[in-house]
Amino acid sequence: MTVPPDDRSFRREMASAYRSGWHFIDLVTAIPHRGDSLMVTLFGEPIVVAREQDEDVRAYRCLRRPRGAPQPVRCAVRYGMIFVNLDQRDHQLVEPETITATPRSA
Repeated sequence: MTVPPDDRSFRREMASAYRSGWHFIDLVTAIPHRGDSLMVTLFGEPIVVAREQDEDVRAYRCLRRPRGAPQPVRCAVRYGMIFVNLDQRDHQLVEPETITATPRSA
């Protein structure tokens, strides 16, 4: 059974799942060697999970724009399983707030 993407309940379920944070991708054994990678589609977004040269597992969001560089995605390996977090709030750089104050004269 397929659900049309314009169905409100489907969109609500997808938004709820998207906001929940960490999502299971696969077991670490799926990318055993340096240079191995795995491409998955999670909530309509292509994600590449790769084992880097330093043996760390990293994930990247593939941009659909021409010549767009892949965006890093938070990735964690726990209990031999790979998890990614697609929540945009976790990937934005937070700039410190500049507080301006006018000193009072004595």
